[in-house]
This record gives sequence, C-alpha cells and structure tokens, in this order.
Amino acid sequence: MGKVKVFIASVCLVLALPLHAQGPIKVGLIVPLSGPWARQGGVMRAAAELAVTQINASGGIQAHGGRPLELVVFDTGDSVERAKNAAQRMIAEEPDMVGATGSYLSSFTLAVTEVTERAQVPLLTLSYSDLITSRGYDYVFQTSATGAYQSENALPLLLDLAENASGKRPETIGIVMDNTAASVAFVGPIVEGNALAENNLELVVNEVFTPPLANASSLIQRVRSRRPDLLLLLPTAISDSKLLLEKMNEFGLGRGRIPTISNGAAMGSPDLVANMPAALLEGVMSIVANWSTSGQEQMIDEYMAFSGEPWMTQNPLCAFGHIWLLKEALELAESPDKVAVNNALHTMDITTGASDYFAGGRVRFDDTGKRIDAGILVIQWQDGVPKTVYPDSDAVSALVWPSR
Repeated sequence: MGKVKVFIASVCLVLALPLHAQGPIKVGLIVPLSGPWARQGGVMRAAAELAVTQINASGGIQAHGGRPLELVVFDTGDSVERAKNAAQRMIAEEPDMVGATGSYLSSFTLAVTEVTERAQVPLLTLSYSDLITSRGYDYVFQTSATGAYQSENALPLLLDLAENASGKRPETIGIVMDNTAASVAFVGPIVEGNALAENNLELVVNEVFTPPLANASSLIQRVRSRRPDLLLLLPTAISDSKLLLEKMNEFGLGRGRIPTISNGAAMGSPDLVANMPAALLEGVMSIVANWSTSGQEQMIDEYMAFSGEPWMTQNPLCAFGHIWLLKEALELAESPDKVAVNNALHTMDITTGASDYFAGGRVRFDDTGKRIDAGILVIQWQDGVPKTVYPDSDAVSALVWPSR
C-alpha cells in the first residue's frame, strides 16, 4: 500500500509541475559548418542562436507554459551525400525535435528534405530551387521566392533599371555560373524559356563551372571578348566570387566597367571586402530573396553585437526569422510536437512579429509549402557595403547603375 501511495504522489507531483519543467522544446539547424560554405553556415548558426536567446529571454513559448527553446545543430559538410547523412543523424539523435531550418545550398536542401519529409519534421528553408516545393512534400516550407520566380521577374526589372538609369536598354547578356541547384534554377527560365526573346536580348556568353573554381581566366576571357551589356555572375562559394571578381578587374572589366549582377547572398558577404579591395566590388549588384531593409536597424544592431559581423546578409536574416516562425507556429499549435507545428505553419498568415524579418512583410504558405508573398530585392555594393536599393519601400540607398 505504501508503494501505491508513493506512486500516486509522484504522479500528482509531475502533473503539478509547470510545463516548462518538462524541459526545452528542441528546434534544429542543419547547415554547412565545414568545407567551402562553412562561413555561411556559421553566420546562420549565430543568428539562430540569437533568436533562441531572445525568445527564451522573453518568456519562451507562452502557449506551452513558457517552455524554452533549445537549438540542436548539425553540419551538412561539403557534399550532397554528407548533407543527407547529417539529416539522418539529426532525425535519429533528436526524435523529439519539432522543426528545423536549413540547409543553405538548394542541392543540400533537396537531399535533407527527403529525410525530414519521411520523418514528418517540418523544415523551413531559404533555398531557391523550384524543386524543393514541387515534389508533393507536406513538411517543407520555402520562405524565399523560387529561382524561377526570381529569374523571370529579375530580368525585365534589371532591363528597366538599366534603361531608367542610363537611357539605353541592354541588348546583349552574358552568363558565368556554377552548377549548383540554386544557380541552375535561376538561369533555367532565362536560357531555356522565352525570356531572352521576349526581352530582345542576345545571349553572347554562357559559361558553367563546378565549384570550387581553380582558375577563372578562361571564363572571364570569354566575357572580355564579347563584352555583354549585362553580365550575370552566379557563384555560390565566397572563394569563387572573389576569384571571378579579381579576374574581371585584371582583365579590365571590374570597377563598374560592365554591369554585373549576381543571385543570392554570396556576392554580399563580408568576407569579400575583407579579402579584396572594396573598389573591386563597387557597383556590383545581386538579386536576393531577403536582405537587411529599412526598419530593421535595432534587430541588425543586436545581431552585429552578438555575432561580431559587420552587417546582416540574407542567410543569417532568414535563419533568425525561421526560428521566430517556429516560435510562432508553436504558439499556434495545439501541442508542442512536430505534426502540430507543421499544421500551424500550413495555416499561418501573419503580418507582424516574425513576418518583419522577411521581404514583403507577410508570411503565409500555399499547399506545397511555397511562401505566397515572397518577392525579390536588389542589393548593390556601395562604399564597401552591400545595401538594399530596390524596391524603394525597403531601400536604404539609391541605385547607381554602373557606366561602361
């Protein structure tokens, strides 16, 4: 009888404990922390850690008794195979994880989400590839505009910006790109669709390389010989960006001599200006799905103080925002588990709070997990800093179109 009384008393004690005594709610981050993309993964980790710190300092998950968040981190490494293995380790080692964010490169995200989908773990990603949300998956959420959307909308936008700034509409275009999924997704609609004909553009350079790049001479020599009115320069590794821009300057194409536009955050990394003269970057633009914009100054100051970074690029901004979205989903979810969080993400429609960290200011997803209101931004290197210059509502500086 005494043992029964002790058992009942123990059960009553457990039931009487506040929910946060049950321990933290785990959320995951799976990004490259080794290899050529480790730098990007590192700043994403810092931003995710900051978000968790802020959420816990503000009282944790209020809907579930103030339980704090705990960030569990996994390294994708430098290949698709290693990324998939990391996802399998994450699922095996953290079975009670309610959601995750990652994986930086679209090719990594495609592999990781094969694993998280089977495990019914919702994953939020900034990756661009259209394939991510076109496979019929229910547990993936893409907050960035897809590569196809960006390329289809970026090209006419760039032509209009060029004509408004210079009085002349570009007639020729060159492309130098790596073969990662994000770059392929961006270029595909341009080269394979009707975008060139519809915009009266002639493709005069079309070069593809596998990262990491060993030598950029032959690629940039082709650009110099054809002198396109616009150059799409699409690396995803910082080392490749640096090598290409240095070679362009050596061949007399840098420093604003040819309008150069990239896609994604690699061309806005602080590592570039830390390892090459800022003058070589001046005027270079990039199409991005997210960036530091007007109105985010306090949050960005907090991130810079926390991380030691000189500014906040798309990658940490999205990682930061994704943790806050998981927090919002947990507040909406009936229970703190992965299926309930996934259902909350599918029904979410917010215009305040976590949505402040995404261009457009509204977050909601369609049935495929694609963000409905995702748009594009243009950033440009000015005075040693990549600044948002389009659209005007988000801009922190005016666009300066490079002169040939």
